[in-house]
Amino acid sequence: MTNKDKAIALINTFATGDTQAAANLLAEGYIQHNLAYGTGRDAFVGSVSYPASAPVKTTVKNIRAFEDGDKVFLQTIYNFAGAGEQVAFDIFRFDEEGRIAEHWDNLAALAAPNPSGHTQTDGTLEKKLVDKEETRRVVTGFVGDVLRGENPDNLTSYFDGDAYIQHNTSIADGLSGLGAALAALAEQGIQMIYTKTYQVLADGNYGLAVSEGTFGGTPTSYYDLFRVENGRIAEHWDVMETIADQSAWQNQNGKF
Repeated sequence: MTNKDKAIALINTFATGDTQAAANLLAEGYIQHNLAYGTGRDAFVGSVSYPASAPVKTTVKNIRAFEDGDKVFLQTIYNFAGAGEQVAFDIFRFDEEGRIAEHWDNLAALAAPNPSGHTQTDGTLEKKLVDKEETRRVVTGFVGDVLRGENPDNLTSYFDGDAYIQHNTSIADGLSGLGAALAALAEQGIQMIYTKTYQVLADGNYGLAVSEGTFGGTPTSYYDLFRVENGRIAEHWDVMETIADQSAWQNQNGKF
């Protein structure tokens, strides 16, 4: 099995309830960054047991899967025991023995199509076998210059005019759609602030940036997936998740 196969097999154990398969895939010292769960292999295996025993079957639908070095990153739709569909990005780090040693994620409720009719997961599926380091460079630059606001005058250099497909639930296509959405937030006194980026993973012409900031003053985790074409950002998917207050954390590993 490839690492991508293993990562997909692990998330599918939520649907199958196969605790032995989960245990075999995980390193003994597994580190969990989803703050709603305990850390360690046993805690994950325990979280697999419950959905299988629930009256409503858990469903797992992987949409996209990527690999960068010792990490795999996935875009998936979950419905845990009938609690409602959620869109997620998962990142798994593998150890030298090929077991899953660490996990980060961001989840949000599945929403209606955005103003341009796009959903949180539809759009281009094909991955181009281009230099991932060039993709990483473009994504890293955009996140720093524009999202963190370090060089906002560079905004237009990252796009091919107004040709930009947007999957954010509230924003229409193109730079024009992005500008309109930000203006609407400003009118409501809401700021979307990125303060620090922890990871930029890349595979072919796709790059995923993991950042921390605030939305409307509330601590927020931002996962942004970009498709890059000819050195320009062509398509964007994201998941924003409010970071729980530390008093509610089930592990102390932190979100990032």
